Amino acid sequence: MPNDLTRRDLIKGSAALGLTLFAAPARAAAPEPVAITPQLIEAARKEGKVVFYSSMDLPVGEKLGKAFEAKYPGMAVQIERSGSERLFQRVAQEFGSGIRAADIINSSDASHFITWKRDNWLAPFVSEDIAQHFLPGFRDPDGMSATSRIYLSSIAYNTSLVKPEDAPKSFADLLDPKWAGKMVKGHPAYSGTIMTATFQIVRELGWEYLEKLSKQRVMQVQSSTDPPKKLSLGERAVMADGNEYGVVLLKEAGQPVEPVYPTEGTPTIAGPTGIFASAPHPNAARLFQAWLHTRETQQFFTDYTAQYSAHAQVQSKPGRRKISDIKLMKEDAAGVEKMAEEIKTRYAKLFRV
Repeated sequence: MPNDLTRRDLIKGSAALGLTLFAAPARAAAPEPVAITPQLIEAARKEGKVVFYSSMDLPVGEKLGKAFEAKYPGMAVQIERSGSERLFQRVAQEFGSGIRAADIINSSDASHFITWKRDNWLAPFVSEDIAQHFLPGFRDPDGMSATSRIYLSSIAYNTSLVKPEDAPKSFADLLDPKWAGKMVKGHPAYSGTIMTATFQIVRELGWEYLEKLSKQRVMQVQSSTDPPKKLSLGERAVMADGNEYGVVLLKEAGQPVEPVYPTEGTPTIAGPTGIFASAPHPNAARLFQAWLHTRETQQFFTDYTAQYSAHAQVQSKPGRRKISDIKLMKEDAAGVEKMAEEIKTRYAKLFRV
Protein backbone atom coordinates (compact mmCIF):
# COMPACT_ATOMS: atom_id res chain seq x y z
CA MET A 1 0.00 0.00 0.00
CA PRO A 2 1.44 3.41 -0.87
CA ASN A 3 1.07 5.69 2.11
CA ASP A 4 -0.67 6.86 5.26
CA LEU A 5 -3.63 8.11 3.26
CA THR A 6 -3.73 4.86 1.23
CA ARG A 7 -3.78 5.01 -2.55
CA ARG A 8 -7.57 5.00 -2.57
CA ASP A 9 -7.66 8.11 -0.38
CA LEU A 10 -5.10 9.81 -2.59
CA ILE A 11 -7.18 9.09 -5.67
CA LYS A 12 -10.10 10.72 -3.93
CA GLY A 13 -7.73 13.67 -3.53
CA SER A 14 -9.29 16.85 -2.27
CA ALA A 15 -12.69 15.18 -1.93
CA ALA A 16 -11.33 12.80 0.72
CA LEU A 17 -9.86 15.47 2.95
CA GLY A 18 -11.79 18.52 1.85
CA LEU A 19 -8.68 20.25 0.53
CA THR A 20 -10.22 23.00 -1.58
CA LEU A 21 -7.15 25.23 -1.60
CA PHE A 22 -6.10 24.03 -5.02
CA ALA A 23 -9.53 23.55 -6.54
CA ALA A 24 -9.51 26.83 -8.47
CA PRO A 25 -8.58 26.67 -12.17
CA ALA A 26 -4.99 27.44 -13.01
CA ARG A 27 -4.30 30.94 -14.31
CA ALA A 28 -1.38 29.71 -16.40
CA ALA A 29 0.47 26.51 -17.04
CA ALA A 30 2.61 25.40 -14.12
CA PRO A 31 6.35 25.50 -14.79
CA GLU A 32 8.16 22.41 -16.01
CA PRO A 33 9.18 20.06 -13.20
CA VAL A 34 12.70 20.61 -11.87
CA ALA A 35 15.08 17.85 -10.83
CA ILE A 36 17.65 18.13 -8.04
CA THR A 37 20.72 18.53 -10.24
CA PRO A 38 24.38 19.16 -9.39
CA GLN A 39 23.90 22.63 -10.88
CA LEU A 40 21.01 23.44 -8.51
CA ILE A 41 22.96 22.12 -5.52
CA GLU A 42 26.03 24.19 -6.46
CA ALA A 43 23.94 27.34 -6.95
CA ALA A 44 22.33 26.78 -3.54
CA ARG A 45 25.71 26.24 -1.88
CA LYS A 46 26.95 29.55 -3.25
CA GLU A 47 24.05 31.24 -1.44
CA GLY A 48 24.95 29.28 1.69
CA LYS A 49 21.65 29.20 3.55
CA VAL A 50 17.88 29.16 3.34
CA VAL A 51 15.59 31.18 5.63
CA PHE A 52 12.59 29.04 6.48
CA TYR A 53 9.52 30.60 8.13
CA SER A 54 7.58 27.78 9.74
CA SER A 55 4.65 27.08 12.04
CA MET A 56 5.93 23.57 12.82
CA ASP A 57 6.76 22.78 16.42
CA LEU A 58 10.37 23.93 16.73
CA PRO A 59 11.86 20.47 17.49
CA VAL A 60 10.12 19.16 14.34
CA GLY A 61 11.42 22.03 12.22
CA GLU A 62 14.91 21.56 13.65
CA LYS A 63 14.86 17.86 12.75
CA LEU A 64 14.09 18.80 9.17
CA GLY A 65 16.71 21.51 9.13
CA LYS A 66 19.43 19.20 10.41
CA ALA A 67 18.45 16.52 7.90
CA PHE A 68 18.76 19.04 5.05
CA GLU A 69 22.14 20.25 6.30
CA ALA A 70 23.35 16.65 6.56
CA LYS A 71 22.16 15.92 3.02
CA TYR A 72 23.81 19.04 1.59
CA PRO A 73 26.99 19.91 3.54
CA GLY A 74 27.80 23.59 3.36
CA MET A 75 24.16 24.61 3.56
CA ALA A 76 22.52 26.14 6.64
CA VAL A 77 18.83 26.33 7.51
CA GLN A 78 17.70 29.38 9.50
CA ILE A 79 14.32 28.55 11.02
CA GLU A 80 11.99 31.35 12.09
CA ARG A 81 9.23 29.61 14.04
CA SER A 82 5.93 31.15 15.15
CA GLY A 83 2.22 30.49 14.98
CA SER A 84 0.87 30.72 11.44
CA GLU A 85 -1.39 33.69 12.15
CA ARG A 86 1.55 35.58 13.62
CA LEU A 87 3.73 34.59 10.66
CA PHE A 88 1.03 35.88 8.33
CA GLN A 89 1.09 39.23 10.12
CA ARG A 90 4.89 39.29 10.12
CA VAL A 91 5.12 38.63 6.39
CA ALA A 92 2.60 41.39 5.68
CA GLN A 93 4.51 43.83 7.88
CA GLU A 94 7.84 42.93 6.28
CA PHE A 95 6.54 43.26 2.76
CA GLY A 96 4.86 46.54 3.68
CA SER A 97 8.21 47.85 4.94
CA GLY A 98 10.17 46.61 1.94
CA ILE A 99 11.84 43.84 3.96
CA ARG A 100 12.45 40.61 2.07
CA ALA A 101 13.88 38.23 4.66
CA ALA A 102 12.07 34.93 4.08
CA ASP A 103 12.95 32.47 1.34
CA ILE A 104 10.32 29.82 1.90
CA ILE A 105 7.36 29.37 4.23
CA ASN A 106 5.20 26.59 5.63
CA SER A 107 1.86 27.55 7.16
CA SER A 108 -0.74 25.51 9.01
CA ASP A 109 -3.40 27.87 7.68
CA ALA A 110 -3.67 26.96 4.00
CA SER A 111 -5.79 30.04 3.30
CA HIS A 112 -2.65 32.18 3.61
CA PHE A 113 -1.46 30.85 0.28
CA ILE A 114 -4.63 32.11 -1.38
CA THR A 115 -3.76 35.63 -0.23
CA TRP A 116 -0.06 35.40 -1.07
CA LYS A 117 -0.81 34.00 -4.51
CA ARG A 118 -3.37 36.73 -5.20
CA ASP A 119 -0.80 39.34 -4.16
CA ASN A 120 1.81 37.80 -6.49
CA TRP A 121 4.20 37.18 -3.61
CA LEU A 122 4.90 33.54 -4.49
CA ALA A 123 7.30 32.08 -7.05
CA PRO A 124 6.19 29.16 -9.23
CA PHE A 125 8.27 26.04 -8.69
CA VAL A 126 7.45 22.38 -9.24
CA SER A 127 9.86 19.59 -8.41
CA GLU A 128 9.76 16.22 -10.13
CA ASP A 129 8.32 14.56 -7.03
CA ILE A 130 5.56 17.15 -6.69
CA ALA A 131 4.63 16.71 -10.35
CA GLN A 132 4.72 12.92 -10.32
CA HIS A 133 3.57 11.89 -6.84
CA PHE A 134 1.25 14.61 -5.49
CA LEU A 135 -2.27 14.53 -6.89
CA PRO A 136 -3.83 17.87 -7.98
CA GLY A 137 -5.70 18.25 -4.69
CA PHE A 138 -2.36 18.54 -2.91
CA ARG A 139 -0.53 21.02 -5.17
CA ASP A 140 -1.30 24.44 -6.57
CA PRO A 141 -2.15 24.31 -10.31
CA ASP A 142 0.24 27.19 -10.98
CA GLY A 143 3.05 25.61 -9.00
CA MET A 144 2.95 28.16 -6.18
CA SER A 145 2.85 25.65 -3.30
CA ALA A 146 2.43 22.02 -2.35
CA THR A 147 1.04 20.22 0.70
CA SER A 148 4.06 19.25 2.76
CA ARG A 149 2.22 17.72 5.69
CA ILE A 150 -1.24 16.70 6.81
CA TYR A 151 -2.21 16.30 10.44
CA LEU A 152 -5.12 16.56 12.86
CA SER A 153 -6.36 18.70 15.72
CA SER A 154 -7.76 16.26 18.22
CA ILE A 155 -8.96 15.94 21.77
CA ALA A 156 -6.62 14.22 24.24
CA TYR A 157 -6.36 13.42 27.94
CA ASN A 158 -3.78 12.75 30.64
CA THR A 159 -3.96 9.06 31.51
CA SER A 160 -2.66 9.70 35.03
CA LEU A 161 -5.55 12.04 35.73
CA VAL A 162 -8.37 10.50 33.70
CA LYS A 163 -9.41 6.87 33.35
CA PRO A 164 -10.04 5.68 29.78
CA GLU A 165 -13.67 4.91 30.54
CA ASP A 166 -14.17 8.44 31.89
CA ALA A 167 -12.37 10.25 29.06
CA PRO A 168 -14.35 12.44 26.65
CA LYS A 169 -15.23 10.74 23.39
CA SER A 170 -16.69 13.74 21.57
CA PHE A 171 -16.68 17.53 21.44
CA ALA A 172 -20.09 17.40 23.11
CA ASP A 173 -18.56 15.56 26.07
CA LEU A 174 -16.29 18.55 26.74
CA LEU A 175 -19.36 20.51 27.80
CA ASP A 176 -19.89 18.22 30.80
CA PRO A 177 -19.52 20.31 34.00
CA LYS A 178 -16.98 17.76 35.32
CA TRP A 179 -14.40 19.17 32.89
CA ALA A 180 -14.81 22.79 34.01
CA GLY A 181 -11.41 24.22 34.89
CA LYS A 182 -9.64 21.09 33.65
CA MET A 183 -9.13 21.82 29.94
CA VAL A 184 -6.56 23.58 27.77
CA LYS A 185 -6.81 24.81 24.18
CA GLY A 186 -4.99 26.91 21.60
CA HIS A 187 -5.94 30.29 20.13
CA PRO A 188 -7.05 30.94 16.51
CA ALA A 189 -5.52 34.43 16.44
CA TYR A 190 -2.06 32.90 16.96
CA SER A 191 -2.21 29.39 15.55
CA GLY A 192 -3.16 28.47 12.00
CA THR A 193 -3.95 24.97 13.20
CA ILE A 194 -6.47 26.32 15.69
CA MET A 195 -7.82 28.81 13.15
CA THR A 196 -8.44 25.97 10.68
CA ALA A 197 -9.87 23.68 13.36
CA THR A 198 -12.12 26.43 14.76
CA PHE A 199 -13.54 27.11 11.30
CA GLN A 200 -14.39 23.43 10.89
CA ILE A 201 -15.93 23.19 14.36
CA VAL A 202 -18.05 26.31 13.80
CA ARG A 203 -19.19 24.97 10.43
CA GLU A 204 -20.12 21.57 11.88
CA LEU A 205 -21.27 22.43 15.41
CA GLY A 206 -22.10 26.15 15.27
CA TRP A 207 -20.98 29.07 17.40
CA GLU A 208 -23.34 27.80 20.09
CA TYR A 209 -20.88 25.02 20.85
CA LEU A 210 -18.00 27.45 21.43
CA GLU A 211 -20.26 29.70 23.50
CA LYS A 212 -20.91 26.78 25.84
CA LEU A 213 -17.27 25.69 25.85
CA SER A 214 -16.14 29.21 26.77
CA LYS A 215 -18.06 28.89 30.05
CA GLN A 216 -15.96 25.86 31.07
CA ARG A 217 -13.06 27.95 32.43
CA VAL A 218 -10.66 26.69 29.78
CA MET A 219 -6.94 27.43 30.09
CA GLN A 220 -6.12 29.49 27.01
CA VAL A 221 -2.67 29.11 25.41
CA GLN A 222 -1.39 30.35 22.06
CA SER A 223 0.13 27.69 19.83
CA SER A 224 -1.42 24.34 18.92
CA THR A 225 1.87 22.85 20.13
CA ASP A 226 1.20 24.06 23.69
CA PRO A 227 -1.87 22.02 24.76
CA PRO A 228 -0.10 18.62 24.39
CA LYS A 229 2.73 19.91 26.59
CA LYS A 230 0.36 21.27 29.26
CA LEU A 231 -1.41 17.91 29.19
CA SER A 232 1.75 15.86 29.65
CA LEU A 233 2.84 18.05 32.57
CA GLY A 234 -0.50 17.42 34.27
CA GLU A 235 -1.42 21.11 34.31
CA ARG A 236 -4.73 20.16 32.72
CA ALA A 237 -6.50 16.81 32.43
CA VAL A 238 -8.01 17.29 28.98
CA MET A 239 -6.96 18.96 25.73
CA ALA A 240 -9.89 20.56 23.91
CA ASP A 241 -7.84 21.14 20.77
CA GLY A 242 -4.19 21.11 19.69
CA ASN A 243 -2.01 19.19 17.30
CA GLU A 244 -2.49 15.46 17.53
CA TYR A 245 1.04 14.70 16.34
CA GLY A 246 2.39 16.38 19.48
CA VAL A 247 0.29 14.03 21.62
CA VAL A 248 1.48 11.00 19.64
CA LEU A 249 5.15 11.99 19.97
CA LEU A 250 4.77 12.54 23.71
CA LYS A 251 3.01 9.19 24.08
CA GLU A 252 5.81 7.47 22.17
CA ALA A 253 8.26 9.11 24.56
CA GLY A 254 6.46 7.54 27.51
CA GLN A 255 4.36 10.50 28.63
CA PRO A 256 0.87 9.82 30.10
CA VAL A 257 -1.19 11.20 27.23
CA GLU A 258 -3.73 9.66 24.86
CA PRO A 259 -5.32 11.17 21.73
CA VAL A 260 -9.08 11.02 21.20
CA TYR A 261 -10.72 11.27 17.78
CA PRO A 262 -14.13 12.89 18.40
CA THR A 263 -17.23 11.09 17.20
CA GLU A 264 -18.34 14.25 15.37
CA GLY A 265 -15.14 14.12 13.30
CA THR A 266 -11.58 15.35 13.80
CA PRO A 267 -10.49 18.68 12.24
CA THR A 268 -7.99 18.16 9.41
CA ILE A 269 -5.04 20.46 8.77
CA ALA A 270 -2.98 20.72 5.58
CA GLY A 271 0.34 22.55 5.76
CA PRO A 272 1.48 23.85 2.35
CA THR A 273 4.94 25.20 1.61
CA GLY A 274 5.81 27.82 -0.99
CA ILE A 275 8.73 29.97 -2.14
CA PHE A 276 8.58 33.76 -2.04
CA ALA A 277 9.24 35.49 -5.35
CA SER A 278 11.50 37.92 -3.48
CA ALA A 279 13.53 35.17 -1.77
CA PRO A 280 17.05 36.42 -1.01
CA HIS A 281 18.35 32.87 -1.49
CA PRO A 282 16.23 31.66 -4.42
CA ASN A 283 18.30 28.63 -5.40
CA ALA A 284 18.58 27.45 -1.82
CA ALA A 285 14.80 27.86 -1.52
CA ARG A 286 14.23 25.76 -4.65
CA LEU A 287 16.58 23.06 -3.41
CA PHE A 288 14.85 23.00 -0.01
CA GLN A 289 11.39 22.85 -1.60
CA ALA A 290 12.43 20.03 -3.94
CA TRP A 291 14.14 18.12 -1.12
CA LEU A 292 11.22 18.61 1.29
CA HIS A 293 8.85 16.86 -1.12
CA THR A 294 11.04 13.91 -2.07
CA ARG A 295 9.95 10.47 -1.03
CA GLU A 296 12.96 10.23 1.27
CA THR A 297 12.15 13.42 3.19
CA GLN A 298 8.42 12.80 3.30
CA GLN A 299 9.09 9.31 4.67
CA PHE A 300 11.43 10.79 7.29
CA PHE A 301 8.76 13.35 8.13
CA THR A 302 6.10 10.66 8.50
CA ASP A 303 8.27 8.33 10.57
CA TYR A 304 9.73 10.87 12.97
CA THR A 305 7.13 13.61 13.34
CA ALA A 306 3.92 11.55 13.51
CA GLN A 307 2.28 13.46 10.67
CA TYR A 308 0.88 12.29 7.34
CA SER A 309 2.17 12.69 3.80
CA ALA A 310 0.42 13.27 0.48
CA HIS A 311 3.35 11.72 -1.40
CA ALA A 312 1.96 8.61 -3.10
CA GLN A 313 5.07 6.50 -2.45
CA VAL A 314 5.42 7.11 1.28
CA GLN A 315 4.81 4.03 3.42
CA SER A 316 2.71 3.96 6.57
CA LYS A 317 4.63 3.95 9.83
CA PRO A 318 4.08 0.58 11.55
CA GLY A 319 1.64 0.94 14.42
CA ARG A 320 0.54 4.44 13.40
CA ARG A 321 -3.20 4.85 13.06
CA LYS A 322 -4.13 5.39 9.43
CA ILE A 323 -5.85 8.65 8.65
CA SER A 324 -8.30 6.69 6.48
CA ASP A 325 -9.54 4.97 9.66
CA ILE A 326 -10.45 8.27 11.33
CA LYS A 327 -13.66 10.22 10.77
CA LEU A 328 -12.50 13.62 9.54
CA MET A 329 -13.90 17.10 9.29
CA LYS A 330 -13.12 18.51 5.86
CA GLU A 331 -10.76 21.41 5.34
CA ASP A 332 -11.84 24.42 3.28
CA ALA A 333 -9.07 26.99 2.88
CA ALA A 334 -11.25 29.40 0.93
CA GLY A 335 -13.85 29.23 3.68
CA VAL A 336 -11.22 29.96 6.32
CA GLU A 337 -9.99 32.99 4.38
CA LYS A 338 -13.51 34.45 4.24
CA MET A 339 -14.24 33.82 7.90
CA ALA A 340 -10.84 34.44 9.54
CA GLU A 341 -11.55 37.91 10.92
CA GLU A 342 -14.97 36.90 12.22
CA ILE A 343 -13.41 33.91 13.98
CA LYS A 344 -10.74 36.06 15.64
CA THR A 345 -13.25 38.68 16.78
CA ARG A 346 -16.00 36.36 18.02
CA TYR A 347 -13.57 33.96 19.65
CA ALA A 348 -11.84 36.76 21.58
CA LYS A 349 -15.18 37.96 22.91
CA LEU A 350 -16.25 34.48 23.95
CA PHE A 351 -13.02 33.49 25.68
CA ARG A 352 -12.19 37.07 26.77
CA VAL A 353 -8.56 36.98 25.73
